Amino acid sequence: MKNALNFIDKPSVLVVDDSPDNLTLIASLLKDIYQVKVANSGEKALRIAGGGNPPDLVLLDIMMPGMDGHEVCRRLKQDTATTHIPVIFLTARSDVTDEEAGLALGAVDYITKPISPAILLARVHAHLQLKASADFLRDQNAFLEREVARRTRDLQAIQDVTIHAMASLAETRDNETGNHIRRTQHYVRVLAEALCGHPRFAAQLDARRIDMMCKSAPLHDIGKVGIPDHILLKPGRLTADEFEIMKTHTTLGRDAIEHAEEQLGMPLEFLACAKEIAYSHQEKWDGSGYPQGLAGDAIPLSARLMALADVYDALISRRVYKEPYPHEEAMRIIAEGRGTHFDPDLVDAFLVIHEQFRDIAARFMDADHDLKQQTRQS
Repeated sequence: MKNALNFIDKPSVLVVDDSPDNLTLIASLLKDIYQVKVANSGEKALRIAGGGNPPDLVLLDIMMPGMDGHEVCRRLKQDTATTHIPVIFLTARSDVTDEEAGLALGAVDYITKPISPAILLARVHAHLQLKASADFLRDQNAFLEREVARRTRDLQAIQDVTIHAMASLAETRDNETGNHIRRTQHYVRVLAEALCGHPRFAAQLDARRIDMMCKSAPLHDIGKVGIPDHILLKPGRLTADEFEIMKTHTTLGRDAIEHAEEQLGMPLEFLACAKEIAYSHQEKWDGSGYPQGLAGDAIPLSARLMALADVYDALISRRVYKEPYPHEEAMRIIAEGRGTHFDPDLVDAFLVIHEQFRDIAARFMDADHDLKQQTRQS
């Protein structure tokens, strides 16, 4: 059993030569140190090399009938399954141009016949050692790449769970939100994707930035956790004083995210985007919004996208003081806000893709609306 294990642990060498005498001679030199495989043609050599147990090194004659050694080497190097197998040409052709041609094909060495046993063994050993080192580094790199990818996925999952947990906390304090945070997240994505080819926005809306906006969107109303219940849960319209307090949810949200960032001790891209959205999604294109009264392009693009998504969803959703508007009426109101409440180009894009907004609203319909629809149908 020990001898069998030792044989399995030995590196394998494939000897390719059309001469039986040469195969016997070379195999006899190698057999005590390596596993030796033999092939008397180029075609057979490729079958062995491409099989389930490829050799660790190939000793290859050039002058063979049918497929010569140059073609065998070329095919080995073209195949991703065999390209890492080192090839040593073992040939009677001793011209420098022949050696240059062989090395140009990807061979690692070139030994001329008649063979010197000491030179052959030394070079085979050296190239097997180099291959073992290269295989180790390649395996390590592949492992590290897989590990980085796994940890990146884990980090993204943790970010997503954290964001949704924080957003859900705010949602539980507002009995009117329902699936609002889910719908607005999807509205922001489809609107951003519709604008990514627009000259005004192309530089700001690459795939990574869009992902950051969508990841951050659920935190737009996180500041509502700081609004007193008698205002946040009031079953009717707010007074002017109450509305002034409600307006502070933008600053409260920005400050809460900023505090979390300070506790972390480092800035994060998705939290920077979340601060923009939480703080500025109530700004209006004409400067009449809050908390800063920003106008036009001074309003962060992420917040402009969120503003349209937020208003559309408020219009189509039931509130204690109003019934939900039909999709067509919500479209009309948003179109009227073009250039005053909303960035004109965002409105134009919305009017083109409005059916996607309708589909998202239907997919994430609130349970109370669902129940009422079922009651009507019955």
